[in-house]
Amino acid sequence: MLFPSQRTSFCEFKGKATYYNIKSKRSGVPQAAWGYPQPAGGFEPIRNCVSVYAHLMDACYVNDELVQAQEGSFYGGWITSNIVGPFKGGEGTWGW
Repeated sequence: MLFPSQRTSFCEFKGKATYYNIKSKRSGVPQAAWGYPQPAGGFEPIRNCVSVYAHLMDACYVNDELVQAQEGSFYGGWITSNIVGPFKGGEGTWGW
């Protein structure tokens, strides 16, 4: 289940992000998901969608494929065999 946290951030493109804590019967992960309840113009399709940081979960899947979490804690990318890099997030990639 998702529960709102107090954390927010701002994306220069999408606007203000709200973060959520994920809780199950067995455990909880604080600020493991985020979304844009009122995204900036041009990003309306992501309104009320929620993204999950794969690196904070035990496992995340796209169909039956286990995803690889994008490196670092800034990006929330899910990498599958259909996606070709290079990928930002690892050491030395901050400035590109």
